[in-house]
Amino acid sequence: MKHNATHKFATLTALAAACTMLLTVPALAAPDSVVANVPSAKDSSQRIIRRAQPNATINTTQPANAQSSAQPNAQPNPTQSNVATPATATANNVPSESGLATRVYQRGPITSTGIDISQGQLSNIPAPQANISDISFISTVLIPTKQGVGADKLDVSLIDHFIEDVSPNARHYPPNFPNRSQRYYTREKIKVLADWIDPFASAPDASYEVLIRAAKLNGMGRNLDLGSDYAVRGGKYIDRAIKAQPDSGEANFLYGMMLSEGGGFKEGQKYLDRAVTLGYTEAEQSLAQSDLLSDRRSEALSRLRRLEQKTPDNQMIRQQIKLIEDGKYYIWDIPAPDIDISPNSINQTS
Repeated sequence: MKHNATHKFATLTALAAACTMLLTVPALAAPDSVVANVPSAKDSSQRIIRRAQPNATINTTQPANAQSSAQPNAQPNPTQSNVATPATATANNVPSESGLATRVYQRGPITSTGIDISQGQLSNIPAPQANISDISFISTVLIPTKQGVGADKLDVSLIDHFIEDVSPNARHYPPNFPNRSQRYYTREKIKVLADWIDPFASAPDASYEVLIRAAKLNGMGRNLDLGSDYAVRGGKYIDRAIKAQPDSGEANFLYGMMLSEGGGFKEGQKYLDRAVTLGYTEAEQSLAQSDLLSDRRSEALSRLRRLEQKTPDNQMIRQQIKLIEDGKYYIWDIPAPDIDISPNSINQTS
């Protein structure tokens, strides 16, 4: 009995010592080479946490819609441990470096499982239809930026289109618009276009084509009360345009019109007379306006009536005669056509 008791005590002592060693020895981390080859995460104790069952294989060639042999939501085998502690256990449970690869999911072929509505109309569902009408094109206009041969070209297609559209409304003073919105949008568009062309027109060797367009834009800006700067720039540019082409009927008309409609009747008359000599009909109308504002009503009527005989198809001249006969003072105060200057077009330049 004493021998058995002594044997049991020795056995218990050995077991206690073994348990003490197990509790005091930290968990062994797997080597870095193994960690680098295992698609795993580490917890705070540096133990490798497997993301799949240890004996699961990875198929790197399966399509994207195929299911992996290691189901992500599958429950681990209770007889297998998900924690690898000694290096020997890791070596036994982790696939080798040559046999382990990262799964790459690739998009498979696109297959159609629905109905192609382009081949026919679905029942009880109206098919959208669209018609295109009123198609218009703007001719491309290129002008030289400077005087002389070989100058760079400037695309003024949109500027010319805009000037042509709004000239009946803003070319003369006072301007005439169908509504306040169109007047506002025209003002904003003139600001953008005048600022865009100003660097080209300010050049000392700017071409006549650039100067005449800059003068038109700034002249309309003056009529729309955008400020005295527009009047100054408009006069400066048109003066340089006349010097570049003294026989231009349009340039002489524009300068004479700006001067006379700004109150300089005598100063503007010589340019308007010059434009009339060059065959510019609108200059004759501006002279009639100058006569009317200078209290020469009879002279204004006589001038317009003579002009009407020369151009019987000009309906505007007949309307201007009617305005004078009705005692009005502004022959350009005629309802202007509606225009399409939208907010979306304000920042569009050529």
